Amino acid sequence: MADDSNLPIDHQPHYPRLPTDTDDGLLLMISGPSGAGKTTITRGVDRAIADSVFSISYTTRDKTDADSEGVDYHFIDTDEFQRLIDEEAFLEWADVFGKKYGTRKKWVDEQLSRGRLVILEIDVEGAKQVKAKMPDAFGIFILPPSEDELLNRLKKRKRESEDQIQKRFAEAKREIAEAKSCDAYDQFLINEEIDEAIAEAIMIVKAARIAHAMHSDS
Repeated sequence: MADDSNLPIDHQPHYPRLPTDTDDGLLLMISGPSGAGKTTITRGVDRAIADSVFSISYTTRDKTDADSEGVDYHFIDTDEFQRLIDEEAFLEWADVFGKKYGTRKKWVDEQLSRGRLVILEIDVEGAKQVKAKMPDAFGIFILPPSEDELLNRLKKRKRESEDQIQKRFAEAKREIAEAKSCDAYDQFLINEEIDEAIAEAIMIVKAARIAHAMHSDS
């Protein structure tokens, strides 16, 4: 038998079974461009499903006064982040404008072993990394009703200049095209009205868990 004791902690595969554990674990990825409503929908799914847990990313970006450690992010320095990369401790990670963000694999594995619905709000590149490592992960990509509506939503935010809005709009269109061309997503959900979109997302996730459990039992 292989000895796991010398493996980095993130590679040790077994967790003691708890009385509350089930076999219903599912890794859920939710993505979408800015303005599509993915964060609101993600929060709606998280609130509606009792055993869901939301993944908190690790990051090297500076902590602001508005941030809470372990709530918004886990804040670590660049050396610690690189050490975790070297140990293959991340399920996925990315460099965004010089700041690194990553999802810790050990935490995800443990929550899945407990039977939880593990939710990642993630970009397309991250979703592709996760799907390659964990093919059973279930991906939902949130779409706007149309490009015109997406641009309208971005303008309604009134957070950025017109130039910044156009750059974000171009990036959104690129991200949508990439999502449609890759194999990371199982469902594309059009968000025309937010409450209806949340309800549909909840139904999709519940059906996916049933299908996943049936497949696992077969």
